[in-house]
Amino acid sequence: MNVVVSSLNAKYIHTCLALRYLKAFCRDEFDIEMAEYTIKDPAMNIVSDLFRRDPDVLGFSCYIWNIEETIRVVRMMKKIKPELKIVLGGPEVSYDTDHWMNELPEVDFIVMGEGEETFLHLLREISGDRKYHFVFGVAYRNADGEVCVNPGRPKLKLDDIPSPHRFAEDEAALPNRVVYFETSRGCPFSCQFCLSSIEVGVRYFDMERTKADLLHLIDSGAKLIKFVDRTFNIKRDYAMEIFQFLIDNHRGCVFQFEITADIMRPEVLDFLAEHAPPGIFRFEIGVQSTNDLTNELVKRRQNFSKLTRTVMKVKESGKIDQHLDLIAGLPEEDYDSFRQTFNDVFALGPEELQLGFLKMLRGTGLRHEADKYGYVYMDQAPYEILGNSILPFSDLMRIKRVEDVLEKYWNSHRLDRTVRYLIDRQFDSAFDFFQLFGDYWEERGWQKIGHQLEDLFERLQSFLEQRGTPDRDVVLGLMKLDYFMNHRYKPRKIWWDFTYDKNAQASYFRIMAERPEQASSGFAALGMSEKDLYKHAVLETIPFDLRRYEAEGTIDRSRSTLLVVVYAADGSGPQYFTMPMPSPSREAESVVRN
Repeated sequence: MNVVVSSLNAKYIHTCLALRYLKAFCRDEFDIEMAEYTIKDPAMNIVSDLFRRDPDVLGFSCYIWNIEETIRVVRMMKKIKPELKIVLGGPEVSYDTDHWMNELPEVDFIVMGEGEETFLHLLREISGDRKYHFVFGVAYRNADGEVCVNPGRPKLKLDDIPSPHRFAEDEAALPNRVVYFETSRGCPFSCQFCLSSIEVGVRYFDMERTKADLLHLIDSGAKLIKFVDRTFNIKRDYAMEIFQFLIDNHRGCVFQFEITADIMRPEVLDFLAEHAPPGIFRFEIGVQSTNDLTNELVKRRQNFSKLTRTVMKVKESGKIDQHLDLIAGLPEEDYDSFRQTFNDVFALGPEELQLGFLKMLRGTGLRHEADKYGYVYMDQAPYEILGNSILPFSDLMRIKRVEDVLEKYWNSHRLDRTVRYLIDRQFDSAFDFFQLFGDYWEERGWQKIGHQLEDLFERLQSFLEQRGTPDRDVVLGLMKLDYFMNHRYKPRKIWWDFTYDKNAQASYFRIMAERPEQASSGFAALGMSEKDLYKHAVLETIPFDLRRYEAEGTIDRSRSTLLVVVYAADGSGPQYFTMPMPSPSREAESVVRN
């Protein structure tokens, strides 16, 4: 019997851990082939490839991000090959199973919940006596075509599941893909918007097995491993042992964890601050809301002061990037309340702030109580809300504009210095900056067209000019620095009127080559000749004392700064140096345009 398991991933770099668990668990009895695609692949291309594999049983792992595309593939496959047995599994079809079986007559079986043992039992029955009523955890159609939903299956002992990380066919792609990894299953919390709240209790894989799998992946070339544990740090000793193991064995691999920040123990934070190599760990922290009533209504226990302590201590260490999550549209969170939540969290200075919108996932408590809060939401996945009794669609659209500009101007890290200055000094709050700029962006239809790097700078400058933002010369100086630092090699073009002509540049390059110590000992150590500077450096005037601003936050216009940005020949990135404006030759001075 030819068995193929498949999934449509969100992006090519993603991998589906579920398929690998199924293949590993069934490998002693069935040779299972994995076939992964993306939701952007044309359905006909996917169907053609699956048809070529000629499966007798075809399984799909289903999530909110791929269910609609999966359905199109399923319907085409069943028309082409009516005798094919099609099995669906995954969180999207594990709830409201009757609905899916009735909605999709092309589907023969649905595996509900944890699928390894259920899928193996199902394959045995398909290839044998076909007594499907004995397969706990499966929905099927009986001889009369009626939908039958069997009772659920008891949870597996996790150590009975073979490793999903030992397939030779995966190794060549490891350096270019995201590897998903779990050390536990389950979640101790009861957040009513999350599917993880449905599974009671947390189970752990054996520590030595976990270490062996991690070491195998690292040795095989993995560059990014994302732990999918819902709360990685819930068991302190377990998390600490893995942290230590990864510190000892990382070899340049990066590891991302979902943590609950307000339960992170001080001694764990101290340990990471002292021992974690910079850039090796990333933390994803779900804040969602800082509104106490909202958190109470969704049964989310959160101490924001302790969360703040954790985030700030991690930030101060400079070792670990943090990705903080918000959800717009939770109960009793109106526009003004969400503005406060956004500003509370942005003030923590996360490297990335993810603004998401509430989705009414099948099986969650909040979906069951949707009428209580006046929710309306999409009928199809991803079931995103369209409004509720206190947050109308019009307000959601305003927040969508915040999300769009936040991604382009903060999470992309293209204008960090500029945006930080504007938020701190020119706008009432971070939310107001992103909202007003987002409104301006949409009014001009820019959301409908693409953009290059210089477009982002020009559009921000246009917005600031239109609103009459004060001190635009200071902003422009910071924008120039941000622009230069966005290039790996010396930029071929700039989007502003360049300050110097060739004679002035020549004079300054000569000064820097002859007296490099005036910039800094670091610049002098580069040992750049005048010829090197022409080839690998750019210079500009910043109309204030940049060194003092960076040290004290003070804008001192009494002394301008000569900014020198040097690009490495190997493209490894720029460095910038500053020095007080020197006096160029009289000939050059006469042509400098101030």
